[in-house]
This record gives sequence, C-alpha cells and structure tokens, in this order.
Amino acid sequence: MSTKYIFVTGGVTSSLGKGIICSSLGRLLVAQGLKVTVQKLDPYINVDPGTMNPYEHGEVYVTDDGAETDLDLGHYERFLDITTSQSNNVTTGRIYYDVIMKERQGAYLGKTVQVIPHITDEIQSHVLKLGQSGDYDVVIVEIGGTVGDIESLPYIEAVRQLRYNVGRQNTLSIHLTLVPYLAAAGELKTKPTQHSVKTLSESGLQPDILVCRSEYPLDETIRRKVAQFCNVDLEDVIESRDARSIYEVPLLMQKEGLDQRVIKKLKLKTSEPELDNWIGFVEAVCNPSGEITIALVGKYVEHHDSYKSIVEAFIHSGAVNDCKVNIKWVQSDNLTRENVKDELKGVAGVLVAPGFGGRGISGKLAAVEHARTNSIPFFGICLGMQCAVIEFARDVCGWDKANSTEFDENTEHPIIDIMHDQKNIENMGGTMRLGKYTCKLKKGSKAHEAYGEEVVDERHRHRYEVNNNLRYKLTENGMVLSGMNPERDLVEIVELPDHPWFVGVQFHPELRSTVNNPQPLFVDFVKASLKHAKSSKLYKSIKKEKVAAGKS
Repeated sequence: MSTKYIFVTGGVTSSLGKGIICSSLGRLLVAQGLKVTVQKLDPYINVDPGTMNPYEHGEVYVTDDGAETDLDLGHYERFLDITTSQSNNVTTGRIYYDVIMKERQGAYLGKTVQVIPHITDEIQSHVLKLGQSGDYDVVIVEIGGTVGDIESLPYIEAVRQLRYNVGRQNTLSIHLTLVPYLAAAGELKTKPTQHSVKTLSESGLQPDILVCRSEYPLDETIRRKVAQFCNVDLEDVIESRDARSIYEVPLLMQKEGLDQRVIKKLKLKTSEPELDNWIGFVEAVCNPSGEITIALVGKYVEHHDSYKSIVEAFIHSGAVNDCKVNIKWVQSDNLTRENVKDELKGVAGVLVAPGFGGRGISGKLAAVEHARTNSIPFFGICLGMQCAVIEFARDVCGWDKANSTEFDENTEHPIIDIMHDQKNIENMGGTMRLGKYTCKLKKGSKAHEAYGEEVVDERHRHRYEVNNNLRYKLTENGMVLSGMNPERDLVEIVELPDHPWFVGVQFHPELRSTVNNPQPLFVDFVKASLKHAKSSKLYKSIKKEKVAAGKS
C-alpha cells in the first residue's frame, strides 16, 4: 500500500484544535493497525520556535534528535505513542532557509528563484520525505494558521499541487471549521463555515471532510445545509463538541465516524480497532477516586501552554494513581521567604518549573527551601533542579553566595555554570544541549526505584550544568547525585535521601510522557504527593462526596 496523505486545514478562527483533531484521527488509525505519523507545517518565518518567547508560542517541544518544535508535536507523541523528529515540524523560515542555501550553492542553475515553483516544491519535498521513508501507511499533515491568511497561501498551493502529483486517490483534505451559536437569534449559524470553505476552494483545495466545532449538537437540518453549500456528502459533516478531556476526543470522533470516512475514502486496509486501554485511561481521567493539589512554581504561569507537557504528564500520572492532579499556578516573581508558607498552603507537592533568565529565581529558591524543610514532595525540572542545587549550596553547605553564572557571572561559588562547549556560542537558535542523552542511575535511589532500570534516555534543553569542580560540596553535605551522563560525567539527577521525595532533574521528563507510557518520575512524584496529602488531610475523596450528595 502506497503512503496516503491527509491534509488538515482550519478556518473561521484560530485555536479550534487542529492539533487535537490530527492526534485523535491518528490515534484511531493506529488503533486499527496502521502506521501513522503527523507533521506540522507552521507559517511563521522563525526557523523554529527555539528563540521564541513562551508568551508568544507556549512551550518549545524537543524531540529525540534535538529539534526545537511546535508544542503540537507533543500531542502527536502523547496520542499516537510515537517518536517525532525534525522532519515532523516545518516552518516557513526553514523552507526559505533551505531554498536560499540551495540558491547560494547553484542548485537552481542560475534560474530566478520564485515562490512558485521553488518554495512550493520545497514544501512538497518536506511532506513527501516522511511518506517516502517507507515507515508509514498514513502521514497526517496539519497546516498551521487559518485559511485566508496570506502567510498560509504557499502551503495551500503546495498541497493543491501535491494532491495532483501523488494522485487524488492517495490524498484527503479535512477542513476544521466553526459553527457558532448566536444567543440573540437562538440558533447555530453555518455562514462562517460556508465562507471558509469558499475561501479554501478559491485556492484550488476542496475539502473532502468537514469537522465542525460547535457548542451545541448539529441536527440533521444544519448538517444538510453545511453539506449542500460546502459541496460535501452529508456523512462527511462531522460534529466536534467540547469534551471533558482532550483524551476523550478520539472516542467522540469514532462515534461520529470520522475514522471510517477516512478509511473508506482512502481505501485503507485496517483491522478491528483496539481502544480498550484508551477507554480505560479516559475513564480514569474523568472519574478518579480523589484529587490532590500540586503547586507549579514558574514565571510564565499566567500562560499555561508554556508548561503544556508538564500539565499533560500530571494527567497521565494522575490516572495511574487514581487521582486528579489539580495544579496551583504560583507566580515565582511574587514568592518570597515571608509569604511562601501562605502561598503554598494546602499543596501536596511542589514542582519548580524549567525556564531561562534570572527573573523569579528568588521565588523559586523560596519554594525549594519550603518544600525541603517541611518534608513536602519536591520535583525540580531543568532550571528547577538548578535552583534546588543553589538553595542546598547556600542553606545547607554554607556557601551563602552560591549561584549560577547565568544570574551572576562573578559569583564566588558558581555551583551552576555554563557548559564548556556553550561558552563561545553566538547564535541562540538550535545551539543548546538538545535532544536525547543517556543517564545512568544509582542503585537504591528514588530515580532508580521509579524507572526500574539502571540506564535511561531523556531529552534535554539547556546551556548550564552542575559545576563538576564544586559538586563535592553537595555530596559532602548529603545530596546524592543519583543520575549521571556516562559519556561526559555530567550530573543529571540529584536527590535528598532523608526527605520523603526530593528529586531534581537536569532533563525534561515531561517530554516523554504518553498515555500508554506515563513518565516514571511523574508517576512516582504524584504517588509521593498523594501519600503526603492523605497523611496531612489534604486529600479530597471525589467518590465519597458524590455518594454523600446523593443521600442528601
């Protein structure tokens, strides 16, 4: 079977959830025995999101091969349980960069380089690269932005050409749109969808299937109207309403028959769907026995997408522990030693988030100290781990001015220092320690107990590390270096053995947590937080409250 391509576009408005629809469709196809991957085409001119502010773009997702990508790749991996790569995220910046490099090398034989055919050909080559690898039956391609945007036009044109080049029988166009409800009129309006499809069709791309986001059910009258005026079959009008959890969307799409319409149109050979584990997971997420609250301390907390993978890892690990993890978002800028007790009151665990720069560091240090001295389960990720080391060096080791050279280049005790190979870096994009690296675990440690194995691979994104010349002071005072990179002897994990659960990691464990394989450290952290919550009377039983409410 030749590789099939599914192109997903969005219209009317942004943030309709193309990434979730792509991931959900992918999940359904994988459940029926197909090999599937998802690719994101982003219309911005940045080469990748690596240098973008989290307020602009949300979290930067990092793949095994060290690509800094759009956060939607996290959804693809979590839903499909696959590993993505640099090839799964393509930006306009990358396309133009590659074309310009070819022009400089004389690859175009002196011809005038133009949007058509050179830019559109380059886009097609990036899409076909995944299909031609022979690894996939289906490649789902999400086109970022909204139909009608000027910056998206080259992608739409490239898709139009590609559908012709590989054969219409091997491609499918799905358009995600909005059917809004007007309260004043008391009815759903299909006109925005009609205009969106018209705009897409004017660019030469007629959708085969429409997925319609709506707050209310689409009755047959509405569906027929959409089908008639958008030139699709009635059964190709798919309703997409808000779900209790994004992980319920695949089941809702299956109920609507999205996967079967795709399978029929592309003539895919599939087996019976195996979704029992997924259904069990959704049930665990939506109906837990109880709930706990964990503080997430960071400087971008007002923009939750900055920590998207951490949020999802808490959902995965909460399901394993039969509890809902409520996140208390704590702005590190506003946290001090004086108010930390009040700000973190009632939390069962404390996670100090990753980040860059000196803003909010004193608040993160206050959170670390509070968790350490009050035996509250603590998890530090990347910069959060570095804060744990700095706090320990200051308050336990007696190095009052210990710091990271990121914040104080002249600190007397640079317990965190820039990596040697990062010192002469000038370009900021794609130059950090990125991607998958090996970590060897110390037997008997919390990390070893969580993973259940001695050697693991995790993803990194950082420039600073624990200073090997000064780490002796940490171990002399009781901190355990429980995870080390064997190739370069770099500290990857630190722990405090006399604490119920105090672990800091230099890598980003949240990036490898999926529905089928929840990240072990998150699972163990939530387990420890749950134990602390129950012993401290911070645990809230959901099922008991429901029963009590029913009796009353």
